Amino acid sequence: MASSSSINLGLSTLFVRKKLLSEEQIAATINSSRKNKTAFVTSLIHSKFLSAREISEICFEEYGTPLLDLNEFDITQISEDLLNKKLISRHKCLPLFKRGNRLYIATSDPTNITALEDFQFSLGLHAEAILVEDDKLLKVLEKILEEDISGLNLEGIDEEALAGIEVTDTNHEDEPSVDSSDDAPIVIYINKILTDAIRKGASDLHFEPYEKRYRIRFRIDGILHEVSEPPVNLSGRISARLKVMSKLDIAERRVPQDGRIKMKLSRTKSIDFRVSTLPTIWGEKIVMRILDSSSAQLGIEKLGYEDDQRLLYEEMLAKPQGMILVTGPTGSGKTVSLYTGLNILNTEERNISTAEDPVEINLEGVNQVHINLKAGLTFASALRSFLRQDPDVVMVGEIRDLETAEIAIKAAQTGHLVLSTLHTNSAAETLTRLINMGVPGYNIASSVNLIIAQRLARRLCPACKQAEDIPQTELQRLGFQQSDIDDGFTVFKPVGCDQCSGGYKGRVGIYEVMKMSDEIARTIMEGGNSLQISKQAKQQGMRDLRQSGLLKVTHGVTSIAEINRVTSF
Repeated sequence: MASSSSINLGLSTLFVRKKLLSEEQIAATINSSRKNKTAFVTSLIHSKFLSAREISEICFEEYGTPLLDLNEFDITQISEDLLNKKLISRHKCLPLFKRGNRLYIATSDPTNITALEDFQFSLGLHAEAILVEDDKLLKVLEKILEEDISGLNLEGIDEEALAGIEVTDTNHEDEPSVDSSDDAPIVIYINKILTDAIRKGASDLHFEPYEKRYRIRFRIDGILHEVSEPPVNLSGRISARLKVMSKLDIAERRVPQDGRIKMKLSRTKSIDFRVSTLPTIWGEKIVMRILDSSSAQLGIEKLGYEDDQRLLYEEMLAKPQGMILVTGPTGSGKTVSLYTGLNILNTEERNISTAEDPVEINLEGVNQVHINLKAGLTFASALRSFLRQDPDVVMVGEIRDLETAEIAIKAAQTGHLVLSTLHTNSAAETLTRLINMGVPGYNIASSVNLIIAQRLARRLCPACKQAEDIPQTELQRLGFQQSDIDDGFTVFKPVGCDQCSGGYKGRVGIYEVMKMSDEIARTIMEGGNSLQISKQAKQQGMRDLRQSGLLKVTHGVTSIAEINRVTSF
């Protein structure tokens, strides 16, 4: 938790006195600081009320504390005996050096007297503050405190280090390990494959047996790439090792199984994998989904929403009741969009419950329920129970049937905010899908607030992307607006370098955000189809997925080829 010093009244009073911030902005920052358990200065920067540089300059002028550019300081020269990591983590301060009996500490908040006193008491030296910019300080602290897997040189790492990576499962701690010395090479090989996948930013791993070969593929930025081809005679041992790690029945090869792995990479870093096995004619195919909890903590501004789309989503999240639906194919980022919304809503004042199949990422402060069809725990039965648990916000992993849809709509109409997903191709088709399920149009019109259809497109690598010249007539044919063409923009294409995968690095969301309006509600109740609903939404200013994708092209974020791949043309 943030220490009491992180909610700093000294700085807040200073900013109000200098008329740099209003009391409302200070209150909002303090609430954000408490909610996210971050320092006051960090929350202030995230809120974009003031920049890190502005804060440091204001404090320098007010308090006369020496100002240092941390980028120019060699942190490798810091003495190990000064690095009390417990205090560094608690106060977000960094001891830099000592001279005589004086200890100089980098901080973005010179009024944090508690931090100075704690370091002074712990190290027996008189502590003095040196002012640094908060964003630079946090980057340095992350390097010092976090043993990141991306820093491992997996090519040259020794076998003992890889074999020592700890695999745990808190739900099965009483089950014995079946590792043996004969399988040590397989253990090391699998650990290397898993750490390679994490380092390369893969989302899924595919272990696939065939008659004469065995291949392993990673899905990176939505595209599968073959990364290894072990001997086919190792197929059974690889499957057995993965099933042991997942706490699955290694003797059962006839039916699919689902499991989970928690892989502890260091004292502070662990990654979860969701594991699914499938019997094929040549052995068991195993697919592993990497569940990185950091993706659920992304700020909404990093997901790729355009400003008007983001503001619309935030506006609907602020409503006390109604329904927000997110739609798109598997792997389009729906879960991240929902979790980002839940993180915004996750405050002390709200009771939030989710029903998921499966629960992929744990969210502290949210009551998450894992759907178990064999035990009779369905989305509908979980949702019924939620309504008896005094909820404020309910998230249903997916609306699959009429029963679930009716209960979710009832919840949205009786003072609850409901978030859920469907599998449709566009925002307008989501409404007609609910009608086809049997939900009356008047119920849809009165309960649905917002629908978000989305896709994930690969980002162009900034290091190697190249401009390409495309005639105006071709740009018009591709769907670009004439106003954009007249304003002028540069179209980039992928090239490929050692920093990316085929000219792309990372992904960005492309969104179609449709707000329920009186006109759309009228169209639904009159029995309108998805084309009529979409036409009405566009008249009100909605950009469809294609238009949103082309807008990303004009910003230089992605390529025309990638937008053609993920949107209809």
